[in-house]
Amino acid sequence: MGLTNVRKNDILIQQASKKQVNGSHYKDFVIQPVEFIHANNIGYLEGNVIKYVCRWKNKNGLEDLDKAIHYLELLKELYHDSER
Repeated sequence: MGLTNVRKNDILIQQASKKQVNGSHYKDFVIQPVEFIHANNIGYLEGNVIKYVCRWKNKNGLEDLDKAIHYLELLKELYHDSER
């Protein structure tokens, strides 16, 4: 990602990777979770674990940790089922 704002017809267009809808809980990170997840080809379930662990202190507290745990449990369940 790493895109910057661009000008089109003298209108400054903010790149999607540089804005955040509904809050600022990712803006203080050197690299946003979505950039890390994308750059490392991390799957959906693993990506959600990263997302919720990164933001828990600045957004939903223990609820986000519970969500991260839920995605870890899903990973374990799906991995275990695929190993049979």
